Amino acid sequence: MQHQTLREKILENIRDAILKGELKPGERVSEPDIAERYGISRTPIREAFRQLESEGYLTVVPRKGAVVAKHTEKDIEEFYSIKSVLEGYAAHLAAEKMTAKDLDKLEAINNRLAKLSKTNDVKTFFRVHNEFHEYFIRAAGNQRLLELIHQLLQKFEYLRVASLSINGRMEISVQEHKKILDAFRRNDGAAADLLVRKNAAYGGQVLLQSKNPDEGITSGCV
Repeated sequence: MQHQTLREKILENIRDAILKGELKPGERVSEPDIAERYGISRTPIREAFRQLESEGYLTVVPRKGAVVAKHTEKDIEEFYSIKSVLEGYAAHLAAEKMTAKDLDKLEAINNRLAKLSKTNDVKTFFRVHNEFHEYFIRAAGNQRLLELIHQLLQKFEYLRVASLSINGRMEISVQEHKKILDAFRRNDGAAADLLVRKNAAYGGQVLLQSKNPDEGITSGCV
């Protein structure tokens, strides 16, 4: 249990350092330094590195160790184009199945996001934002689609957090969700699909605009 707690602390600290630009793309993340800082063995550190690699924060290079991942414009464009198609299709399916209870739940989640958007708590906003999307994706009733989206989102978690970290992005996300909710209320699958695709496309667009060509992504995180 102690290792799990330490591992979570290591995960959080490295994520924060990358998002704040304290660790730059291509920069090495030293196992020995972390082991010394926390007074622990390298096993939980390696476990943390593997998870961070699966989330797109780090790249583990043979004989070099872990380095902060570099994401190219092509990576961003490809991820958001695939995300838009898959989530748009899920929204289309969900729009035809949403109940009044489902809509109330989604509205409650978005109301929480509206309050969070007035703070700088990107971590909590990201978690609740995931709840909103997860809810309608599950409502689509397609298990294989759900699994595909989960796999994709986990691999590019860093890009998604970085996008939401950009100034003003959280407020815009709340407004986009309101439009999606309206489409769900009308059981308009085509409109829900289009709006979710636009939502994803905008997430990629603002991230590309914040990209430093020499150092990878700059998140604009405060």
